[in-house]
Amino acid sequence: MKKYSIIFIFLVGLFLISCSSYNRVLKSDDYGAKFDLANELYDNDDEIKSVALYEQVYQRMPKTAEGEVSYFRIGKGYYIGEDTYMAGYYLGMFAKRFPSSPKAEEALFLSALCGVAESPASSLDQDATELAIGDLQQFIDRFPNSTLVDSSNQIIDRLRFKLELKQYDAVKLYAKTENYRAAVSSALTFMDDFPRTNYREEIFFVLVENSYYLSKNSINSKKIERMDNTIERYRTFVVEFPDSRYQNLAKRYFEETQKDKEIFIEEIKK
Repeated sequence: MKKYSIIFIFLVGLFLISCSSYNRVLKSDDYGAKFDLANELYDNDDEIKSVALYEQVYQRMPKTAEGEVSYFRIGKGYYIGEDTYMAGYYLGMFAKRFPSSPKAEEALFLSALCGVAESPASSLDQDATELAIGDLQQFIDRFPNSTLVDSSNQIIDRLRFKLELKQYDAVKLYAKTENYRAAVSSALTFMDDFPRTNYREEIFFVLVENSYYLSKNSINSKKIERMDNTIERYRTFVVEFPDSRYQNLAKRYFEETQKDKEIFIEEIKK
């Protein structure tokens, strides 16, 4: 027990000496010492602790080689510490302030990843997701030959699917709550935005179904136009999905709409 106590006291002593040395350099006016200690900490996986020193070095020597290294490592330190807001800012600004730096590519990519980390679940507002996609696209446009382009495109695909899922859920919710006009409008928008979606058959049927109910509940001045829309959408649906599992129900909507149209026209003539 005495042996372990001595070791513990020794380690505590080393820690206190280390802290004392760090604080002394942090408060000193020796910027060379600050830079050297920051590099030592950074290279020994203590990046977060190095940030305060690098910040002082950059403020003192912003346009020097030391300032460039310091600014990049401030951003990288925040990134490693999972402070995506601060990391995104510093790394993004690094690529602007030092556009010719060999580290500009890595900085811009990591900055984009910080935006990706801010992207919420598909059920929430997706403004941050759209910003993240824009950041990744900016990286691809600036560094089209980067080895990170494939990874960036894969991340973009994943983020776009989140946007797709968000819109898909909105279409289904409008249909479920019998908001026929919104269901029709959102279904059309969804298919325009995501033409290759795996949900196309399902959403197309939602369009046909809600077109039918919308025409059925329309005022007289809009009935003919909306019934024609239903008929046309059904015909397009069966051409695109001849073996659809929704075929029978869609056909029923089509036939009833045709019948309703004939009756309505006869009523108008009277």
